[in-house]
Amino acid sequence: MLNSLHSTIYFSPDFDKALADHGFDDPMACYVAGRAAALGPVGPGPVSAAFYSFSHAMLASHLPRIWTLADPGRVQELRRAAADAILRRCLGAEVVGAPEMAEAAELALRAAEAGLRPGRALYAAHADLPVPDEPHLALWHAATLLREHRGDGHLALLAEAELYGLDALVLDCSREGGLTKDMVMLKRGWTEDDWAAAQARLRDRDLLDEDGRLTEEGAQFRDDLEEETDRLDLAPYEHLGPAGTARLTDLATRFTGAAAAGGAFPPPLLAMFAAGSDG
Repeated sequence: MLNSLHSTIYFSPDFDKALADHGFDDPMACYVAGRAAALGPVGPGPVSAAFYSFSHAMLASHLPRIWTLADPGRVQELRRAAADAILRRCLGAEVVGAPEMAEAAELALRAAEAGLRPGRALYAAHADLPVPDEPHLALWHAATLLREHRGDGHLALLAEAELYGLDALVLDCSREGGLTKDMVMLKRGWTEDDWAAAQARLRDRDLLDEDGRLTEEGAQFRDDLEEETDRLDLAPYEHLGPAGTARLTDLATRFTGAAAAGGAFPPPLLAMFAAGSDG
């Protein structure tokens, strides 16, 4: 559920509008800038490595040019301001100012401080950023850390399984409740030829059938990846402890539900984010 709270930023008109005032003219340029800013003014190579499943050609069409429009420090300021705006708008002043918000922020930050930096580029980069003073932004910052910690570990497992780039996305799209092809093609920069080639590679590994559905082996492969991802992501929650983790989960579920009711997520994706999916 904390991932869903973090993900409100990706549907915030405030962030894109603020960057448009700096000359950004493509929503994907805004996404790339916002998520990569913690890495500094890097080019497409490090971002391709860290983002993993995005087309390098698409990233290279934006990087490093976007840093000439707004440097990473400025992008981070605008991103925090946009997170503040959408959380206040969708949660409302009563929820934002509730004592439970400060409690959730303290719990989430305590979990996030136990994250492991080695091999986790996005988590480590965001962990070096200052923690905002306001509890709702501190919670959003901690949610970002926990999201990237889990994601970095998952990508390491995908690489070990030799499931690179688009192949991982096609596999996810083939399961019930996963990403959709339209979402991938709109946001990740791949072509129809790329998609067909990825499907062919997955069929050669007996992970997809001829109709593009998961085989029994493919379903087990995905289940094993998710189970191992959970194992690699245990450190923050072991540090927080069972009672703290249960309390944080309860609070995050309530806040995510409030954000969803407040219009934080587009209707086609509401069920996915309300369920706490990685998206």
